[in-house]
Amino acid sequence: MQVYIFRGPGRVFGVTEDAAGANLPAKFAPWAPFRSQEVVRGQATLGLDSTECLDDIAQYGFHITNAHVRITDEVV
Repeated sequence: MQVYIFRGPGRVFGVTEDAAGANLPAKFAPWAPFRSQEVVRGQATLGLDSTECLDDIAQYGFHITNAHVRITDEVV
């Protein structure tokens, strides 16, 4: 899956299929585009747990981390 990664405050990052990041939670805005990349379930991905990331995107539309630790549950 092609995803877009956005940087929030500090070490917070948001990952989404939306190239504009419009569905990322306002709690950590403003979001700045960081990079895009392909994420494949079970395949190592720099800075992301691919399974957690894809599960969150399927369920919530986005995946949020702080210092590479999943915090999606804090914003849904």
